[in-house]
Amino acid sequence: MTAMTALRQIAPEPAPASAPAGPELDWLLAGLQTNRFMPHPPPDSIFVGDGDYRAIGAEFLGHFVRIGRLMPHERVFDIGCGIGRMAVPLTQYLDPERGSYDGVDPVMDGILWCAQTITPAYPRFRFQRLDIAHPLYNPQGSLPGNEVRFGFANGSFDFVTMISVATHLPPDELVVYLQEASRLLAPGGRLFLTAFAIDGSTGQERLSFKRWQDGPGWYAIDEAPLAAAGIDASFLLEQAMQAGLTVEALRPGHWRGISAAHYQDVLIATKPGGRP
Repeated sequence: MTAMTALRQIAPEPAPASAPAGPELDWLLAGLQTNRFMPHPPPDSIFVGDGDYRAIGAEFLGHFVRIGRLMPHERVFDIGCGIGRMAVPLTQYLDPERGSYDGVDPVMDGILWCAQTITPAYPRFRFQRLDIAHPLYNPQGSLPGNEVRFGFANGSFDFVTMISVATHLPPDELVVYLQEASRLLAPGGRLFLTAFAIDGSTGQERLSFKRWQDGPGWYAIDEAPLAAAGIDASFLLEQAMQAGLTVEALRPGHWRGISAAHYQDVLIATKPGGRP
């Protein structure tokens, strides 16, 4: 199988029969945005990007179900969990007896808030800080990004998310993260990754990327290259496949100036060997 060299737009997959779908899912997502009893960190502590914390979390839960086929009983691993923006809505979706969630992040304040606020009410939601070095988020970190290995056994998860993580990694570190995601996925499990996947097309992009040296990486902000990092689409797809994943689609996002359901591009890749 050769790497796809252009982004593919596919129709949304129907939600699994045992998962909320249609009006039921729409009702859940709307409720997540308006329920004042849902956990919400102090506004000045949110370091995970612009936009409404609740609205973005609800949006991605919808993408996880509709695009990633996330089921309530599955085991979720959230790489770069930040301050719980994905975890909070998942508390209302994952089965409290069978589903589970593990999140890791290098920023201690986010992990502490999640562990103190979410875990006491949802004990199957667990959070761990890894001291991964990053020039923006953890400049004094002790673990180089290209040596990351998450402390879980092979095949521990059914669904691995990397939301706005690849957009802050250089290519050599992204390769390691893809390999780890593949290692951690059980057969049939899915990787849901967002990225700025540069494919050579031109349009009304909201970000203007420059190539990073002579490699597959790109950057949009001169003074902080890893604040908005792009990656060659062909490199991303090839590395996902070399990690042992089957690429289902790379869906273009509306950062390109096109109509799309999500801002960044979305990669969906599956660990082979699951049920047909």
